[in-house]
Amino acid sequence: MKKTEYFINQIHPSEFFDKKDYDLVLLIKKHFTKIKIILKGDRLILNGDASLVTQLTARLDTLLLLIKSKNNIINDEFINSILSGNGKEIIETNKTKLILYGVGKKPIKAHTVNQIKIVVAFEKNDMVFAVGPAGTGKTYTGIAIAVKALKDKAVKKIILTRPAVESGESLGFLPGELKDKLDPYMQPLYDSLKDMIAIEKLEDYIKRGIIEIAPLAYMRGRTLDDAFVILDEGQNATYNQMKMFLTRMGNNAKFMINGDPDQIDLPTKIKSGLKEASILLKNIKGIKIVQLDDSDVLRHEVVKRIIDAYKTKEELT
Repeated sequence: MKKTEYFINQIHPSEFFDKKDYDLVLLIKKHFTKIKIILKGDRLILNGDASLVTQLTARLDTLLLLIKSKNNIINDEFINSILSGNGKEIIETNKTKLILYGVGKKPIKAHTVNQIKIVVAFEKNDMVFAVGPAGTGKTYTGIAIAVKALKDKAVKKIILTRPAVESGESLGFLPGELKDKLDPYMQPLYDSLKDMIAIEKLEDYIKRGIIEIAPLAYMRGRTLDDAFVILDEGQNATYNQMKMFLTRMGNNAKFMINGDPDQIDLPTKIKSGLKEASILLKNIKGIKIVQLDDSDVLRHEVVKRIIDAYKTKEELT
C-alpha cells in the first residue's frame, strides 16, 4: 500500500476543483476504484496499491501538462480520456518538443508526454528525478537539456556520472587502467553526446573538463557550482551514495537523477538510494519527480513486448 499527497501546482487549483461541469474527484474514483482519494485544499490524498497510485499520478501529470500547454477547456470527456489512458489523439498533438539542434542540424526532441514533462520540470525546478523502465529516453532527454544549457551559457560545464556497479559482469577482467575499464561502461553517455556535439568539439570539451564523465565515487567531497549534473542508473546508488551525490549541489546548478527501480544490480541486502530518495524528497520545493512508463519506450517494438513479458512473470511470482 502507498499513501501520497498529489499537489496541484502546475496550474491554479481553481482550474481543477472549482468547475460546475465536472467533479474531478468523482471522475478519478470512477477510473481508480481501488484507491482511496481525499480532496484537501490544493492537493489530493491518495491511498492504495503502489503501482496504481504511481499510474494515477502519472496520468494526473499528463492532464495538468496538457491543460497548461494548450489551455484546453476541460470537461468530463477530456478528463475521462486521459485518466483511462485512451487519450492518444489528445496526447499526439502534444507529443514532441524541440530541445536543440544537434550534429548536422539534427532536431533533438522530447518525443513523449513524459519526456516533455522532464523538459518542463526543469523550467521551474533545479533538481529532477526521471524514474522509469529502460528505453524511455530518460538519459538522452536529460543530456539534451544539459547540452542546451551549456550552449545557452546557463551553466559552465556538464557532469555525467554513474555508480560503478557491475550488472552481472565483472569489470576486473577488462584490460587496462581504471579509465580503460570504465570507458565501455560509460559508453551510452558518450553515444548520446555524439548526437548533439560534433566529435572534435566534444573531445575538446572533455579534454578541458567542460564535459566530465566519471564514476559516482569521484563526486565525493566536491561542491558542483555552475554545472548541469546527471546521475544515470541511479537505482544502483546506495542510500549513502545518493545522499552524498544530492548534497554536492552548488550554486547555479541543475541536477538530474535517472533510474529504473526494476533493474537494481546492488547486492540483495543493500537498499537502492533511488527508491529512498523518491519517497523522502517527493514534496520538497524545487524538486520534481517525473514517472515514465512503458508508453515512453522508443526502442524497437519488441522491447515493449519483452518488458511486458517480464513484468507479467514478476507479478505472478
